[in-house]
Amino acid sequence: MTAPSDAPKSRRAAIVFNPIKVDEQRLRTAIAAAEAEHGWGETLWLETSVEDPGQGPTRQAVAEGVEVVIAAGGDGTVRAVAEALRGTDTALALLPSGTGNLLARNLDLNLAHVEGSIETAFTGEDRKIDLGVARLEREDGSREEHAFLVMAGIGIDAQMVVNTNAELKKKVGWIAYVDAIVRSLRDRDRLRIRYELDDGPAGSMSVHTLLVGNCGSLPGNILLLPEAAVDDGDFDIVALRPEGFFGWLQIWTKIVWENGVLRRSQAGRKLMSLTKEVRTLRYLKGKQFTVRIEKPDEFELDGDLFGEVVAFRTTVDPLALEVRLPAGHRLSTDQPESAVRA
Repeated sequence: MTAPSDAPKSRRAAIVFNPIKVDEQRLRTAIAAAEAEHGWGETLWLETSVEDPGQGPTRQAVAEGVEVVIAAGGDGTVRAVAEALRGTDTALALLPSGTGNLLARNLDLNLAHVEGSIETAFTGEDRKIDLGVARLEREDGSREEHAFLVMAGIGIDAQMVVNTNAELKKKVGWIAYVDAIVRSLRDRDRLRIRYELDDGPAGSMSVHTLLVGNCGSLPGNILLLPEAAVDDGDFDIVALRPEGFFGWLQIWTKIVWENGVLRRSQAGRKLMSLTKEVRTLRYLKGKQFTVRIEKPDEFELDGDLFGEVVAFRTTVDPLALEVRLPAGHRLSTDQPESAVRA
């Protein structure tokens, strides 16, 4: 009888990739080199499709016992992979592609170096982050549930996605959203909503845009939700309620000047404390947010449209996702050790 081998079982990764978004041959070459260098087994390669943007392949990878699933595609691929990894011990590694890369930006990851991202998948450290869960209700009464990593929203946020020219986006990336914003702002319709936040009383308000964020940054280094953190167990919510051109100017000043410039220095933060909050922006924070809309409106998750809804509920699933980061990597929301000791 042959004695059982004492050799350690080879570690293995899977890659769930969008074949339209990535250079497959370059990836295969780079991943093969990383496997050989670090002594891992052969990576499991799984394609996404229009019918299955990543959940099915990811579940297959988890069932086969891989240690890490590399998401190679746009924000939709990343969201789908994360949804299937929710609550498992399998880590998500990011290989950003496309124009958004929303989660990678909010994790302060280098977006330009494919080989570096692959190295992180094989050698990095795992960190737990929160996952958002959105339960949607349609006009016909049907309901469905989806996970999200960065933001969920209605109003101009979703209309911006609707109005974005796909061909222009391919050519110039996120600059295409400037064109979409201009066209979206022509829609002067405001949404009347009723809402409940955690165990608080029901409220109502009229909004142009409503965003629920697990992270705070958008492309272009726009810090929309300055208090948002990926691992604090809370959502940060913002309602945009502008009245005409000057209302939008107030919002732009708040987001670009205060959030983007003043907040970065101690003197700037002190100056901010002396300014009044503007009525055009309302910030909220909580763990569960239920919204009913006066009429159906487009809903988006992490930059993808999910159709019209009449109501939705977002909840935080705290620390439900393992994400693989470069060894020693710190996030912008991390406090320095000196501040912790103080």
